[in-house]
Amino acid sequence: GMALRDQASLATLTEDVVKTSEIEGEQLNVESVRSSIARRLGVDIGALAPVDRYIEGVVEMVLDATANCHAPVSRERVFGWHAALFPIGYSGLAKIKVGGWRDDASGPMQVVSGPIGRQRVHFVAPPADRLEAETSRFLDWLNGASHEPPLLKAGLGHLWFVTLHPFDDGNGRIARAIGDLLLARADGSPQRFYSLSAQIQRERKAYYDILERTQKGTLDVTEWLAWFLDTLHRAIDQAQHTLGAVLTKARFWQRWATTPLNERQVKLLNRLFDGFEGKLTSSKWAAIAKCSPDTALRDINDLLGRGVLLKTDAGGRSTSYELNDLME
Repeated sequence: GMALRDQASLATLTEDVVKTSEIEGEQLNVESVRSSIARRLGVDIGALAPVDRYIEGVVEMVLDATANCHAPVSRERVFGWHAALFPIGYSGLAKIKVGGWRDDASGPMQVVSGPIGRQRVHFVAPPADRLEAETSRFLDWLNGASHEPPLLKAGLGHLWFVTLHPFDDGNGRIARAIGDLLLARADGSPQRFYSLSAQIQRERKAYYDILERTQKGTLDVTEWLAWFLDTLHRAIDQAQHTLGAVLTKARFWQRWATTPLNERQVKLLNRLFDGFEGKLTSSKWAAIAKCSPDTALRDINDLLGRGVLLKTDAGGRSTSYELNDLME
């Protein structure tokens, strides 16, 4: 199987891509994201899900930001990320300016919430005619040698970009990618084993609240930086769970390494580790493995006999099964 580091990295990056989109209220298909990342990392995860252009774009940006963290961040690079996020030039039904700073053609850039007519303005971004100068200052700072400790620079980069809000859409995702790039520089490693975006998603309301308070107040960013560092700390704690799951999977396969299993069984057992939704039943087995119900039942009975699977206690009309996690 895959090296543990690759497994852990794949799990972390998948979470990162899914959660940076979820913060914006977008649900990506987890299987497609894992598949896309595995393809790019050259990691074998068995059957790959079909390619989705939009998912490919988010993956491309997140991977480029971390894997190429030491390359300078130019306007062209940021424009490339933006174009990758909006492959057909639309955000929902609205046509947006892609791969270029916003022009405020339809009025000032505001972050609002609430129903039309009773909208609440959370933040008004700098006018479009100042963006050229302001983004140049930002990128010079980002690429230059800094006096700030590297973790603080990551927090500042995230806040500064999202405050400039230089694009019609995608500012939050790109700000988090810039923060991740600076964190990767701080870690001194392009391989990531924790996901800050996943933690921000868990604390989404607090994230928006602290952004709004910071952007509406004076230029004092102390409270934001304290929140950023605390959240990073919680992200690293949370990573123990992700890495724990990777180790459990590795131990499981070590334990059953000499057991003769067919391709369907290996595929389904891996699926159980990678966030399988709901309970495993023979009908789900048949659907995922694309085999007959009889074959599915034979596969399952074989695994029950070998002690790899157990029947769950929950009664009911259909029997369900779970992994036997005797992790001696």
